[in-house]
Amino acid sequence: MPQLRTYQKSHPWLTFQVDLRRAPHSLWLMLGECQSKCAHIAGVPLQPEVAKNLHALFLAKGALATTAIEGNTLSEEEVVKHLAGELKLSPSREYLGQEVDNIIAACNGILSEIRNGHRPVLDFSRVCELNRLVQEKLPLNEGVKPGELRTFDVGVARYRGAPAQDCQFLLERLCEWLNGKEFQPGGGMDLAYAIIKAMLSHLYLAWIHPFADGNGRTARLIEFQILICSGVPTPAAHLMSNHYNQTRTEYYRQLDQASRPGGDVIPFLAYATQGLLDGLRYQLELIRGQQWDVAWEKYVHDAFKDKSGESHDRRRRLVLDLSRTAKERIPLSKLPDITPRMTKAYSKRTRRTLQRDINSLTQMGLIDINSDGAHARKELILAFLPTTARGE
Repeated sequence: MPQLRTYQKSHPWLTFQVDLRRAPHSLWLMLGECQSKCAHIAGVPLQPEVAKNLHALFLAKGALATTAIEGNTLSEEEVVKHLAGELKLSPSREYLGQEVDNIIAACNGILSEIRNGHRPVLDFSRVCELNRLVQEKLPLNEGVKPGELRTFDVGVARYRGAPAQDCQFLLERLCEWLNGKEFQPGGGMDLAYAIIKAMLSHLYLAWIHPFADGNGRTARLIEFQILICSGVPTPAAHLMSNHYNQTRTEYYRQLDQASRPGGDVIPFLAYATQGLLDGLRYQLELIRGQQWDVAWEKYVHDAFKDKSGESHDRRRRLVLDLSRTAKERIPLSKLPDITPRMTKAYSKRTRRTLQRDINSLTQMGLIDINSDGAHARKELILAFLPTTARGE
């Protein structure tokens, strides 16, 4: 009988197995929706500036989340400014910016490899390289060697990492498992299984804890690499890190529950998948809002294409400014002040001019009026809404 390794006694949950037949239908439904929403986001038409801003926003969110879980105190606003080169950090906080820079550089490096035709391989050396990247140029504690396995036992709160003498074996076994046929099902389910693979890579690296520092950041970079290599759109590949950070207490609880003797990884998969799905829904809502705005502006411009003159130009600007600035109805008396250009346009005109403009826009069907005020009828261009939603 072969002799047991030390980790098999101390960490029996490191089995490198998952019985997905036990996964509830709700998990598969969420995974299917995640796969579908990733396909919707991929290649979606957006104005270049809008796409650039959304990409920067979710890159900032992902980089911040990856570092914040381990103590980075920069705010989202500060990270956005830092990425734009507009943030000056005091000497005592410069390392916080460096932590974010390391994550962004690693993510961009993965993307660059793929664009250059090289698909990153997940193997032992790759995991070590990612750990080296997350700790580059940072002040480190004694005994911490970026990219090198630890030679001593470590713990995080109540959790103890796997025995140091087993770390290389466990990392190599993890990569072998993740690269195996178990996560290559075919039949149109490749992306769903890639999401499972990414979550399990994160979970197992957190369990093994092979490095003296930076394990969590390394785990989230591996997760990112797996998702990107599987075709997940770049903004979406940051969503799980953001979810872990936003639900940090539950994140640690799920890790703890799954690592108990007899622990089950399925609840962690469900927790992480729900977070990814929520993030994808939010991203699609933002994208849909941007596309709606563009389509509405074109609709308004088309409505005025045969109308010229100062009054028609003013009315066109009025309905566009109303649709851009107001989510609720605006009282008619406040319409001239919704934007500076409207204030200027009506400053030397009577209320009768405003009333004529309102009547004209109402007759054109671009706004409607009730006792609460005016509303731009952007919903006109939404096709195929359920009858109840259109009525509302």
